[in-house]
Amino acid sequence: MAERRDEADEHELGTRAGAPTRDGVEAGAVYDIEASDPDGVLLDRAGVDAGAIRQIGELMASLGELRDAEQRLAEASRRYMRLNETDMRALHYLIVCANRGAVATPGGISQHLGISTASTTKLLDRLERGGHVTRAAHPSDRRALAITITPETQRAAMETVGRQQARRFHSAARLSEQEREVVIRFLRDMTGELGLDGVEWAAVEPE
Repeated sequence: MAERRDEADEHELGTRAGAPTRDGVEAGAVYDIEASDPDGVLLDRAGVDAGAIRQIGELMASLGELRDAEQRLAEASRRYMRLNETDMRALHYLIVCANRGAVATPGGISQHLGISTASTTKLLDRLERGGHVTRAAHPSDRRALAITITPETQRAAMETVGRQQARRFHSAARLSEQEREVVIRFLRDMTGELGLDGVEWAAVEPE
């Protein structure tokens, strides 16, 4: 019994320290700068002290944990609504249009989702068959259609996925105004760093 306890303690200690375990490495290690780029091939860290690197690593790990949490929520929402990711994004767009009094059209949905006209038509056919949206004549453009989310689907989405997503507001509200400005600047700066404009490998079309 004591031997088993010692092994468990050793396993836990190794995990906390980010050391290899019987199952590979701890989850947080995949976001660690040194673990991902030990030789500085991807990022020149010269002039950055160890404390700063450690703190930046914690920041990257926190972002990774946020992405993981968002992924779990998205997967749960798709299972609950029995829809795929593109369907859920389309429904969210329709909810926002309804809340703002805007008329949602197939063209607007296509542009928002970044998909073709043909793919949008298939998406709307699927959502209409499932009772999630309705098509109607556009109130001012005879060439277009108006797409509306059904009250039942909007209510289901708002009371489940929407309510859970809205909880992020509490985290932002707990920050001071100055702290929020720092976070906004950081996130926008990081978004710019991740931009794909001019990145050749990202422009390769799938075969």
